[in-house]
Amino acid sequence: MNARTPRIIVVDDDPELRALIQRFLGEHGFAVRAVLDGTALDTALSREPADALVLDLMMPGEDGLAICRRLRASGEDVPILMLTARGDPVDRIIGLEMGADDYLAKPFTPRELVARINAILRRTAPRGGTERDRRFSFGPFLLNPAAMTLHRDAMPITLSSREFALLVALANAGGRPLSRAQLIDRALGRDAEVTDRAIDVQVMRLRKTLGDDSTEPAWIRTVWGVGYMLADVRPC
Repeated sequence: MNARTPRIIVVDDDPELRALIQRFLGEHGFAVRAVLDGTALDTALSREPADALVLDLMMPGEDGLAICRRLRASGEDVPILMLTARGDPVDRIIGLEMGADDYLAKPFTPRELVARINAILRRTAPRGGTERDRRFSFGPFLLNPAAMTLHRDAMPITLSSREFALLVALANAGGRPLSRAQLIDRALGRDAEVTDRAIDVQVMRLRKTLGDDSTEPAWIRTVWGVGYMLADVRPC
């Protein structure tokens, strides 16, 4: 992140928890807005963009999954940390499939919440350094990690922050296969609570976004017994 204070929006229908999270994040250097539902979130985003959302899953009316799905369908790629009282891994996978970037089960400690948000911001913020300065091409695609953009035949393609981080990790591997554990480490960070199955889900979503045939993928190929690789990738 640069020197600008990270902007966080908390979406939770519980007024006490909403106020608690807003106060705690504010004490840790974030600029925090707190809203009670998806309608209020839309208004908040229209007034000022956010660097990350903290989104409760279980809410009356439009729940967190529906909000997440709607935002991603509209092209909104703001990083999303999903909060839920559910601890079932299936619910976690569903949240990731809808486009969430991380998942934190209640009850959680405030320190863990701050650590998760900081991890998301580190993964999604443009950084200096040689790897982030390089651009990559594969087939009709041009990937610019520093600008966080992907184009196909000069047309922009919208990726979620997690999809983008995964694609950059594969590109930086230079055509070498990466295991699921390596992808978790390089794309999501060591402090990310992510399973191998969740990586498979992200690869599936990324293939769909790229228009890659899941049965015979041309770009993100499965290397059986190892993991995944990005084919025909070249620095440029």
